[in-house]
Amino acid sequence: MTRPAILQSPIPKRRPIMTPRPILAALTMVLAALPGTALAQEADTEIGAHLSIELNSAATDAGGCVLSFVAINGHPADIGSAVLETVLFDASGQVERLTLFDFGALPSARPRVRQFAVAGTTCNALSALLINGAEECVSADLGEDACTAGIELRSRTDIEVMG
Repeated sequence: MTRPAILQSPIPKRRPIMTPRPILAALTMVLAALPGTALAQEADTEIGAHLSIELNSAATDAGGCVLSFVAINGHPADIGSAVLETVLFDASGQVERLTLFDFGALPSARPRVRQFAVAGTTCNALSALLINGAEECVSADLGEDACTAGIELRSRTDIEVMG
């Protein structure tokens, strides 16, 4: 069986208008001010020593379905690289494809947004997404199961997220 292709963010890297820390601080303040948001709730309580991944949005564009995730590493140490084996299911529940989502570096206790373009399908053609395991989970201070043990998965879309 051939190794599935790793999907990486389709958004080209641009020169930032602001440095990342002020952007993150501003985003955190705005999200914390919104009642009922998952990030605001997590900002008030510790998420625990596990990875939390939320499918935040799914939007169809000319290239296919763009899936946007919010990932928070609740471990006490950074994850240097997280590549998750992901299975996409079509509307009838059949496997549409097996692929790898490269979440990259996930610093401890800081939210990160990652987007993946799934070519050749529309978002409404997907019914579910399964995190099948970690193809790669690298951390100098954590075990190999840091990306999967106790993983918390949720979705704000019509696409179910399982693990």
